Amino acid sequence: MGALKYPELAAGEQHIRRTAKDLRARIDELGGIVLDAALSRIPEYARAGDDFFRAYRSATEQALRGFLDILEGHTSGTTWREAYRAIGASEYRAGRSLDALHTSIRVGARMGWRQLLSFAESDGLPIATLGEVADAIWAYVDDLVDAATDGYSQARAAESGELERRRLRLLDLLVADPPSSDEAVAGAAAAARWPLPRQVAVVALERAAAQAAPPVLPPDVLVDLDRPEALLLVPDPESRAQVRMLVNTLRGYRAAVGPAVPYGGAGNSLRWARRALDLASRGVIAGDDLVWCQDHLALLTVFQDEVLLDCFVERRLRPLGRLRAGQRDVLAETLLSYLQHNMNATAVATGLHLHPQTVRRRLRQLDTLFGDQVQDPVQRFELQVALWADRTRSAQRRAS
Repeated sequence: MGALKYPELAAGEQHIRRTAKDLRARIDELGGIVLDAALSRIPEYARAGDDFFRAYRSATEQALRGFLDILEGHTSGTTWREAYRAIGASEYRAGRSLDALHTSIRVGARMGWRQLLSFAESDGLPIATLGEVADAIWAYVDDLVDAATDGYSQARAAESGELERRRLRLLDLLVADPPSSDEAVAGAAAAARWPLPRQVAVVALERAAAQAAPPVLPPDVLVDLDRPEALLLVPDPESRAQVRMLVNTLRGYRAAVGPAVPYGGAGNSLRWARRALDLASRGVIAGDDLVWCQDHLALLTVFQDEVLLDCFVERRLRPLGRLRAGQRDVLAETLLSYLQHNMNATAVATGLHLHPQTVRRRLRQLDTLFGDQVQDPVQRFELQVALWADRTRSAQRRAS
């Protein structure tokens, strides 16, 4: 805030200083009149507590003294400014808007002006001098409003920063592994003013893109884009509104939405979302759009441990390992289709656009390689999983 700027108050300096001296003797009376006028116009102030009234009266009296200092030529004191900053901050913490405070300041100034007019009439204050004082009053009102606004803004910024820290703390607790206690989460949620939902989903984002152009998200979404693996936590993720929000907000980002889980399982949702994001970046999960884990649960299950998956695929498909690559791929495709079509050779021929005789010839080769494994329900299931995983990885290799 720059230095105070007021008229020179030179034309009627002698009159003004005498008036200021006389008014100072009535400071308590003037303070009460101004305060009553201001408070009577603000209905919400009627519900304020005694602490508010004491602070407001003190600020009003300091403002009056500060103005009289100006009339007397002393402009160095600024205790009134700090008082009105404090009042502005208390207004924010009380949940009131600045409109009420600004109105009370202006109403108080008008009442003070009326008292000054009455006093000037009896004291013989010249009209020109009275005009200078009027200019000074309204300049002073602007400074009071600015001071209150500063305090209000500073309190809002401080609370916003603290609330953001509390929300980050809550997010850490929710995605912790092992999970945090219900009591710790409930306490952190209350402190962060975040109602605990029935279900949540965690969204894993590609950090570089999210930091370069942070998505604009609604206030109920917990966000941390600064951690090494950026994430969001979305309450009630299966509601239509939240699904629409995610689709619209994350368009153009590489991101994966974890499954909806109770809030105590948010760490699992995060782990699965990160896994899906990794698989999508490698082409195992196809497409550049937002990845929804719920659409790829089988794939996430099978690819949860890829070293173990390699071992499983090699063991179950070992009979195909003795063939040339081209022949192996053809027979693997035929066997997977045969299992998927409930061992119906005609359906396989239709699905693969082959002559039925070609399919039967391949099936005889497969029978030689795998023997009665296809007839055993457990081995048949394992074969289908191994073939499906193998085909998925082959598509990934071709894409890369």
